[in-house]
Amino acid sequence: MTTEDLKKALTEVMRGEVTSDEGARRAASRDTSLFMRMPELIVYPEDADDVSAAVRAIGKAHEEDATVVLAGRSAGTDMSGGPLTTGVVVSFTKHMNHMGEVGNDYAVTEPGVYYRDFEKATLAKDLILPSYPASREIAAMGGIVSNNSGGERTLEYGKTEKYVEELDVILSDGSQATFKSLTPEEIADKKKLDTLEGKIYREMDELLTRNARLIEAHRPKVSKNSAGYALWSVRDPRTGATNLAKLICGSQGTLALWSKAKLALVKPKEHRAMLVVFLSELTHLPEIVNRVLPQHPESFESYDDHTLSLAVKFIPELLAQMGFANAARLGIDFIPEAFMVATGGVPKMILMAEFAEDTIEEADRRAKAAQDALADLHLQTKIEKNEKESEKYWIVRRESFNLLRKNLHGLSTAPFIDDFVVPPSCYPEFLPKLDALIKEYSSHFIYTIAGHIGNGNFHIIPLMDLTKPENRQVILDLAPKVYELVIKEGGTTTGEHNDGIIRTPYLPMLFGEEMVALFEETKKIFDPQNILNPGKKVGGTFEDIKRDMLAALAPKP
Repeated sequence: MTTEDLKKALTEVMRGEVTSDEGARRAASRDTSLFMRMPELIVYPEDADDVSAAVRAIGKAHEEDATVVLAGRSAGTDMSGGPLTTGVVVSFTKHMNHMGEVGNDYAVTEPGVYYRDFEKATLAKDLILPSYPASREIAAMGGIVSNNSGGERTLEYGKTEKYVEELDVILSDGSQATFKSLTPEEIADKKKLDTLEGKIYREMDELLTRNARLIEAHRPKVSKNSAGYALWSVRDPRTGATNLAKLICGSQGTLALWSKAKLALVKPKEHRAMLVVFLSELTHLPEIVNRVLPQHPESFESYDDHTLSLAVKFIPELLAQMGFANAARLGIDFIPEAFMVATGGVPKMILMAEFAEDTIEEADRRAKAAQDALADLHLQTKIEKNEKESEKYWIVRRESFNLLRKNLHGLSTAPFIDDFVVPPSCYPEFLPKLDALIKEYSSHFIYTIAGHIGNGNFHIIPLMDLTKPENRQVILDLAPKVYELVIKEGGTTTGEHNDGIIRTPYLPMLFGEEMVALFEETKKIFDPQNILNPGKKVGGTFEDIKRDMLAALAPKP
């Protein structure tokens, strides 16, 4: 089938636009990963019915030409290659960007809504979705749900999956369904349906029942995971209820496309105090975590000396990037950090434990209790009692990736070991081994480390010249060695960024062949034609990594 034939078929059934424009396709060929896949077409559906029409047309075209597939896309801030396809991009931000009702403890949204707009609507009722990612200013709800995102407040509140109550979805045959919590009796009724939805309920119920022990044995032992399909989250063992929305969350659009989500919200505490810890070496890190966590910080974050030094170097760009009206004040606030860098007194790591309470006095009391718990370690610490004072630390933590991606010319950010999770209890053994391993390859890159130190989620972002073949080979050589260390400690390869192109090939290493077979069976149940974002979660290869990494380096025409 030619591109024009496919475009005509889609135009005939959709009200939204269909384009083969070179500029639009090139923009959709990249996210913030290492990869490029040039799509054939982009469609901009107006609503769920338009998505259904597009999926049906693509499914029909796929019968004639197996290369015709699709992938959903919202803001395109994914770091794994998740929304990239050589087929048809279904883009949500143009039209499907409406907020629905904001209730007393929930909000309804379409996938194309940017998180910043979602939060503006929920804050009007003094509510938030606490699993927002660090990319909160540029990310959209489609990716947040589809990646099962988590961020700085995950330590206290958990990931997006916890807040997904209902999803309206378009299945792989173009039919529509609503996935939500159902009782065993309601599931029995669903299984009687002579539709793809009924087939999914019948076959998933059988899969989950037949493999209950295997699935439970492979439930991730760390608090954050976006790897694989969350089969362990579908059934509530206390009530027997089943909610397939929990499976769609984190599935990267490989099982269904969602068109509307009902998400639970929480009321944030009004006041915050931050304990900042400056570490000159990492020996005490596990003990620090063990002593701070009992004070129940809402977030416990970190970034390293490389991140701080680069942030200071690019302070003007950093402030401009955020568009702060008070940039002059913030620039002055960074003077102590600039002096640290100039005099070589940069700490090895900066830890940020933030305590949220209904009163500033209680928040300060918790921060002080955490500081006192560290007293005998003789560390350099300070308490920021004012959110304006702690703002600069959050700017560096939240914006470091975008800062580096935009300003280090000649070097590319290379997110390939960017999101693993290990139990904090393993830090004494794990971190020295990780440090030694990375140093073996350090001639090929410089790197920054930031992350959620409270729950063992590390973001290591190498900065590399990817035009050199030997550097691209490092990506394939180093990742399995890092993941071997991670898995040995009971960790996972991705806590929030998901599998995509970069990590799907490592799922057998993480979960074993039996669980991967269940992932493959799940994919086939939902998407027997394999038209929904193929090669992610199931079927991705190391050759995909090599090919799409090389494609990203091709000169623009």
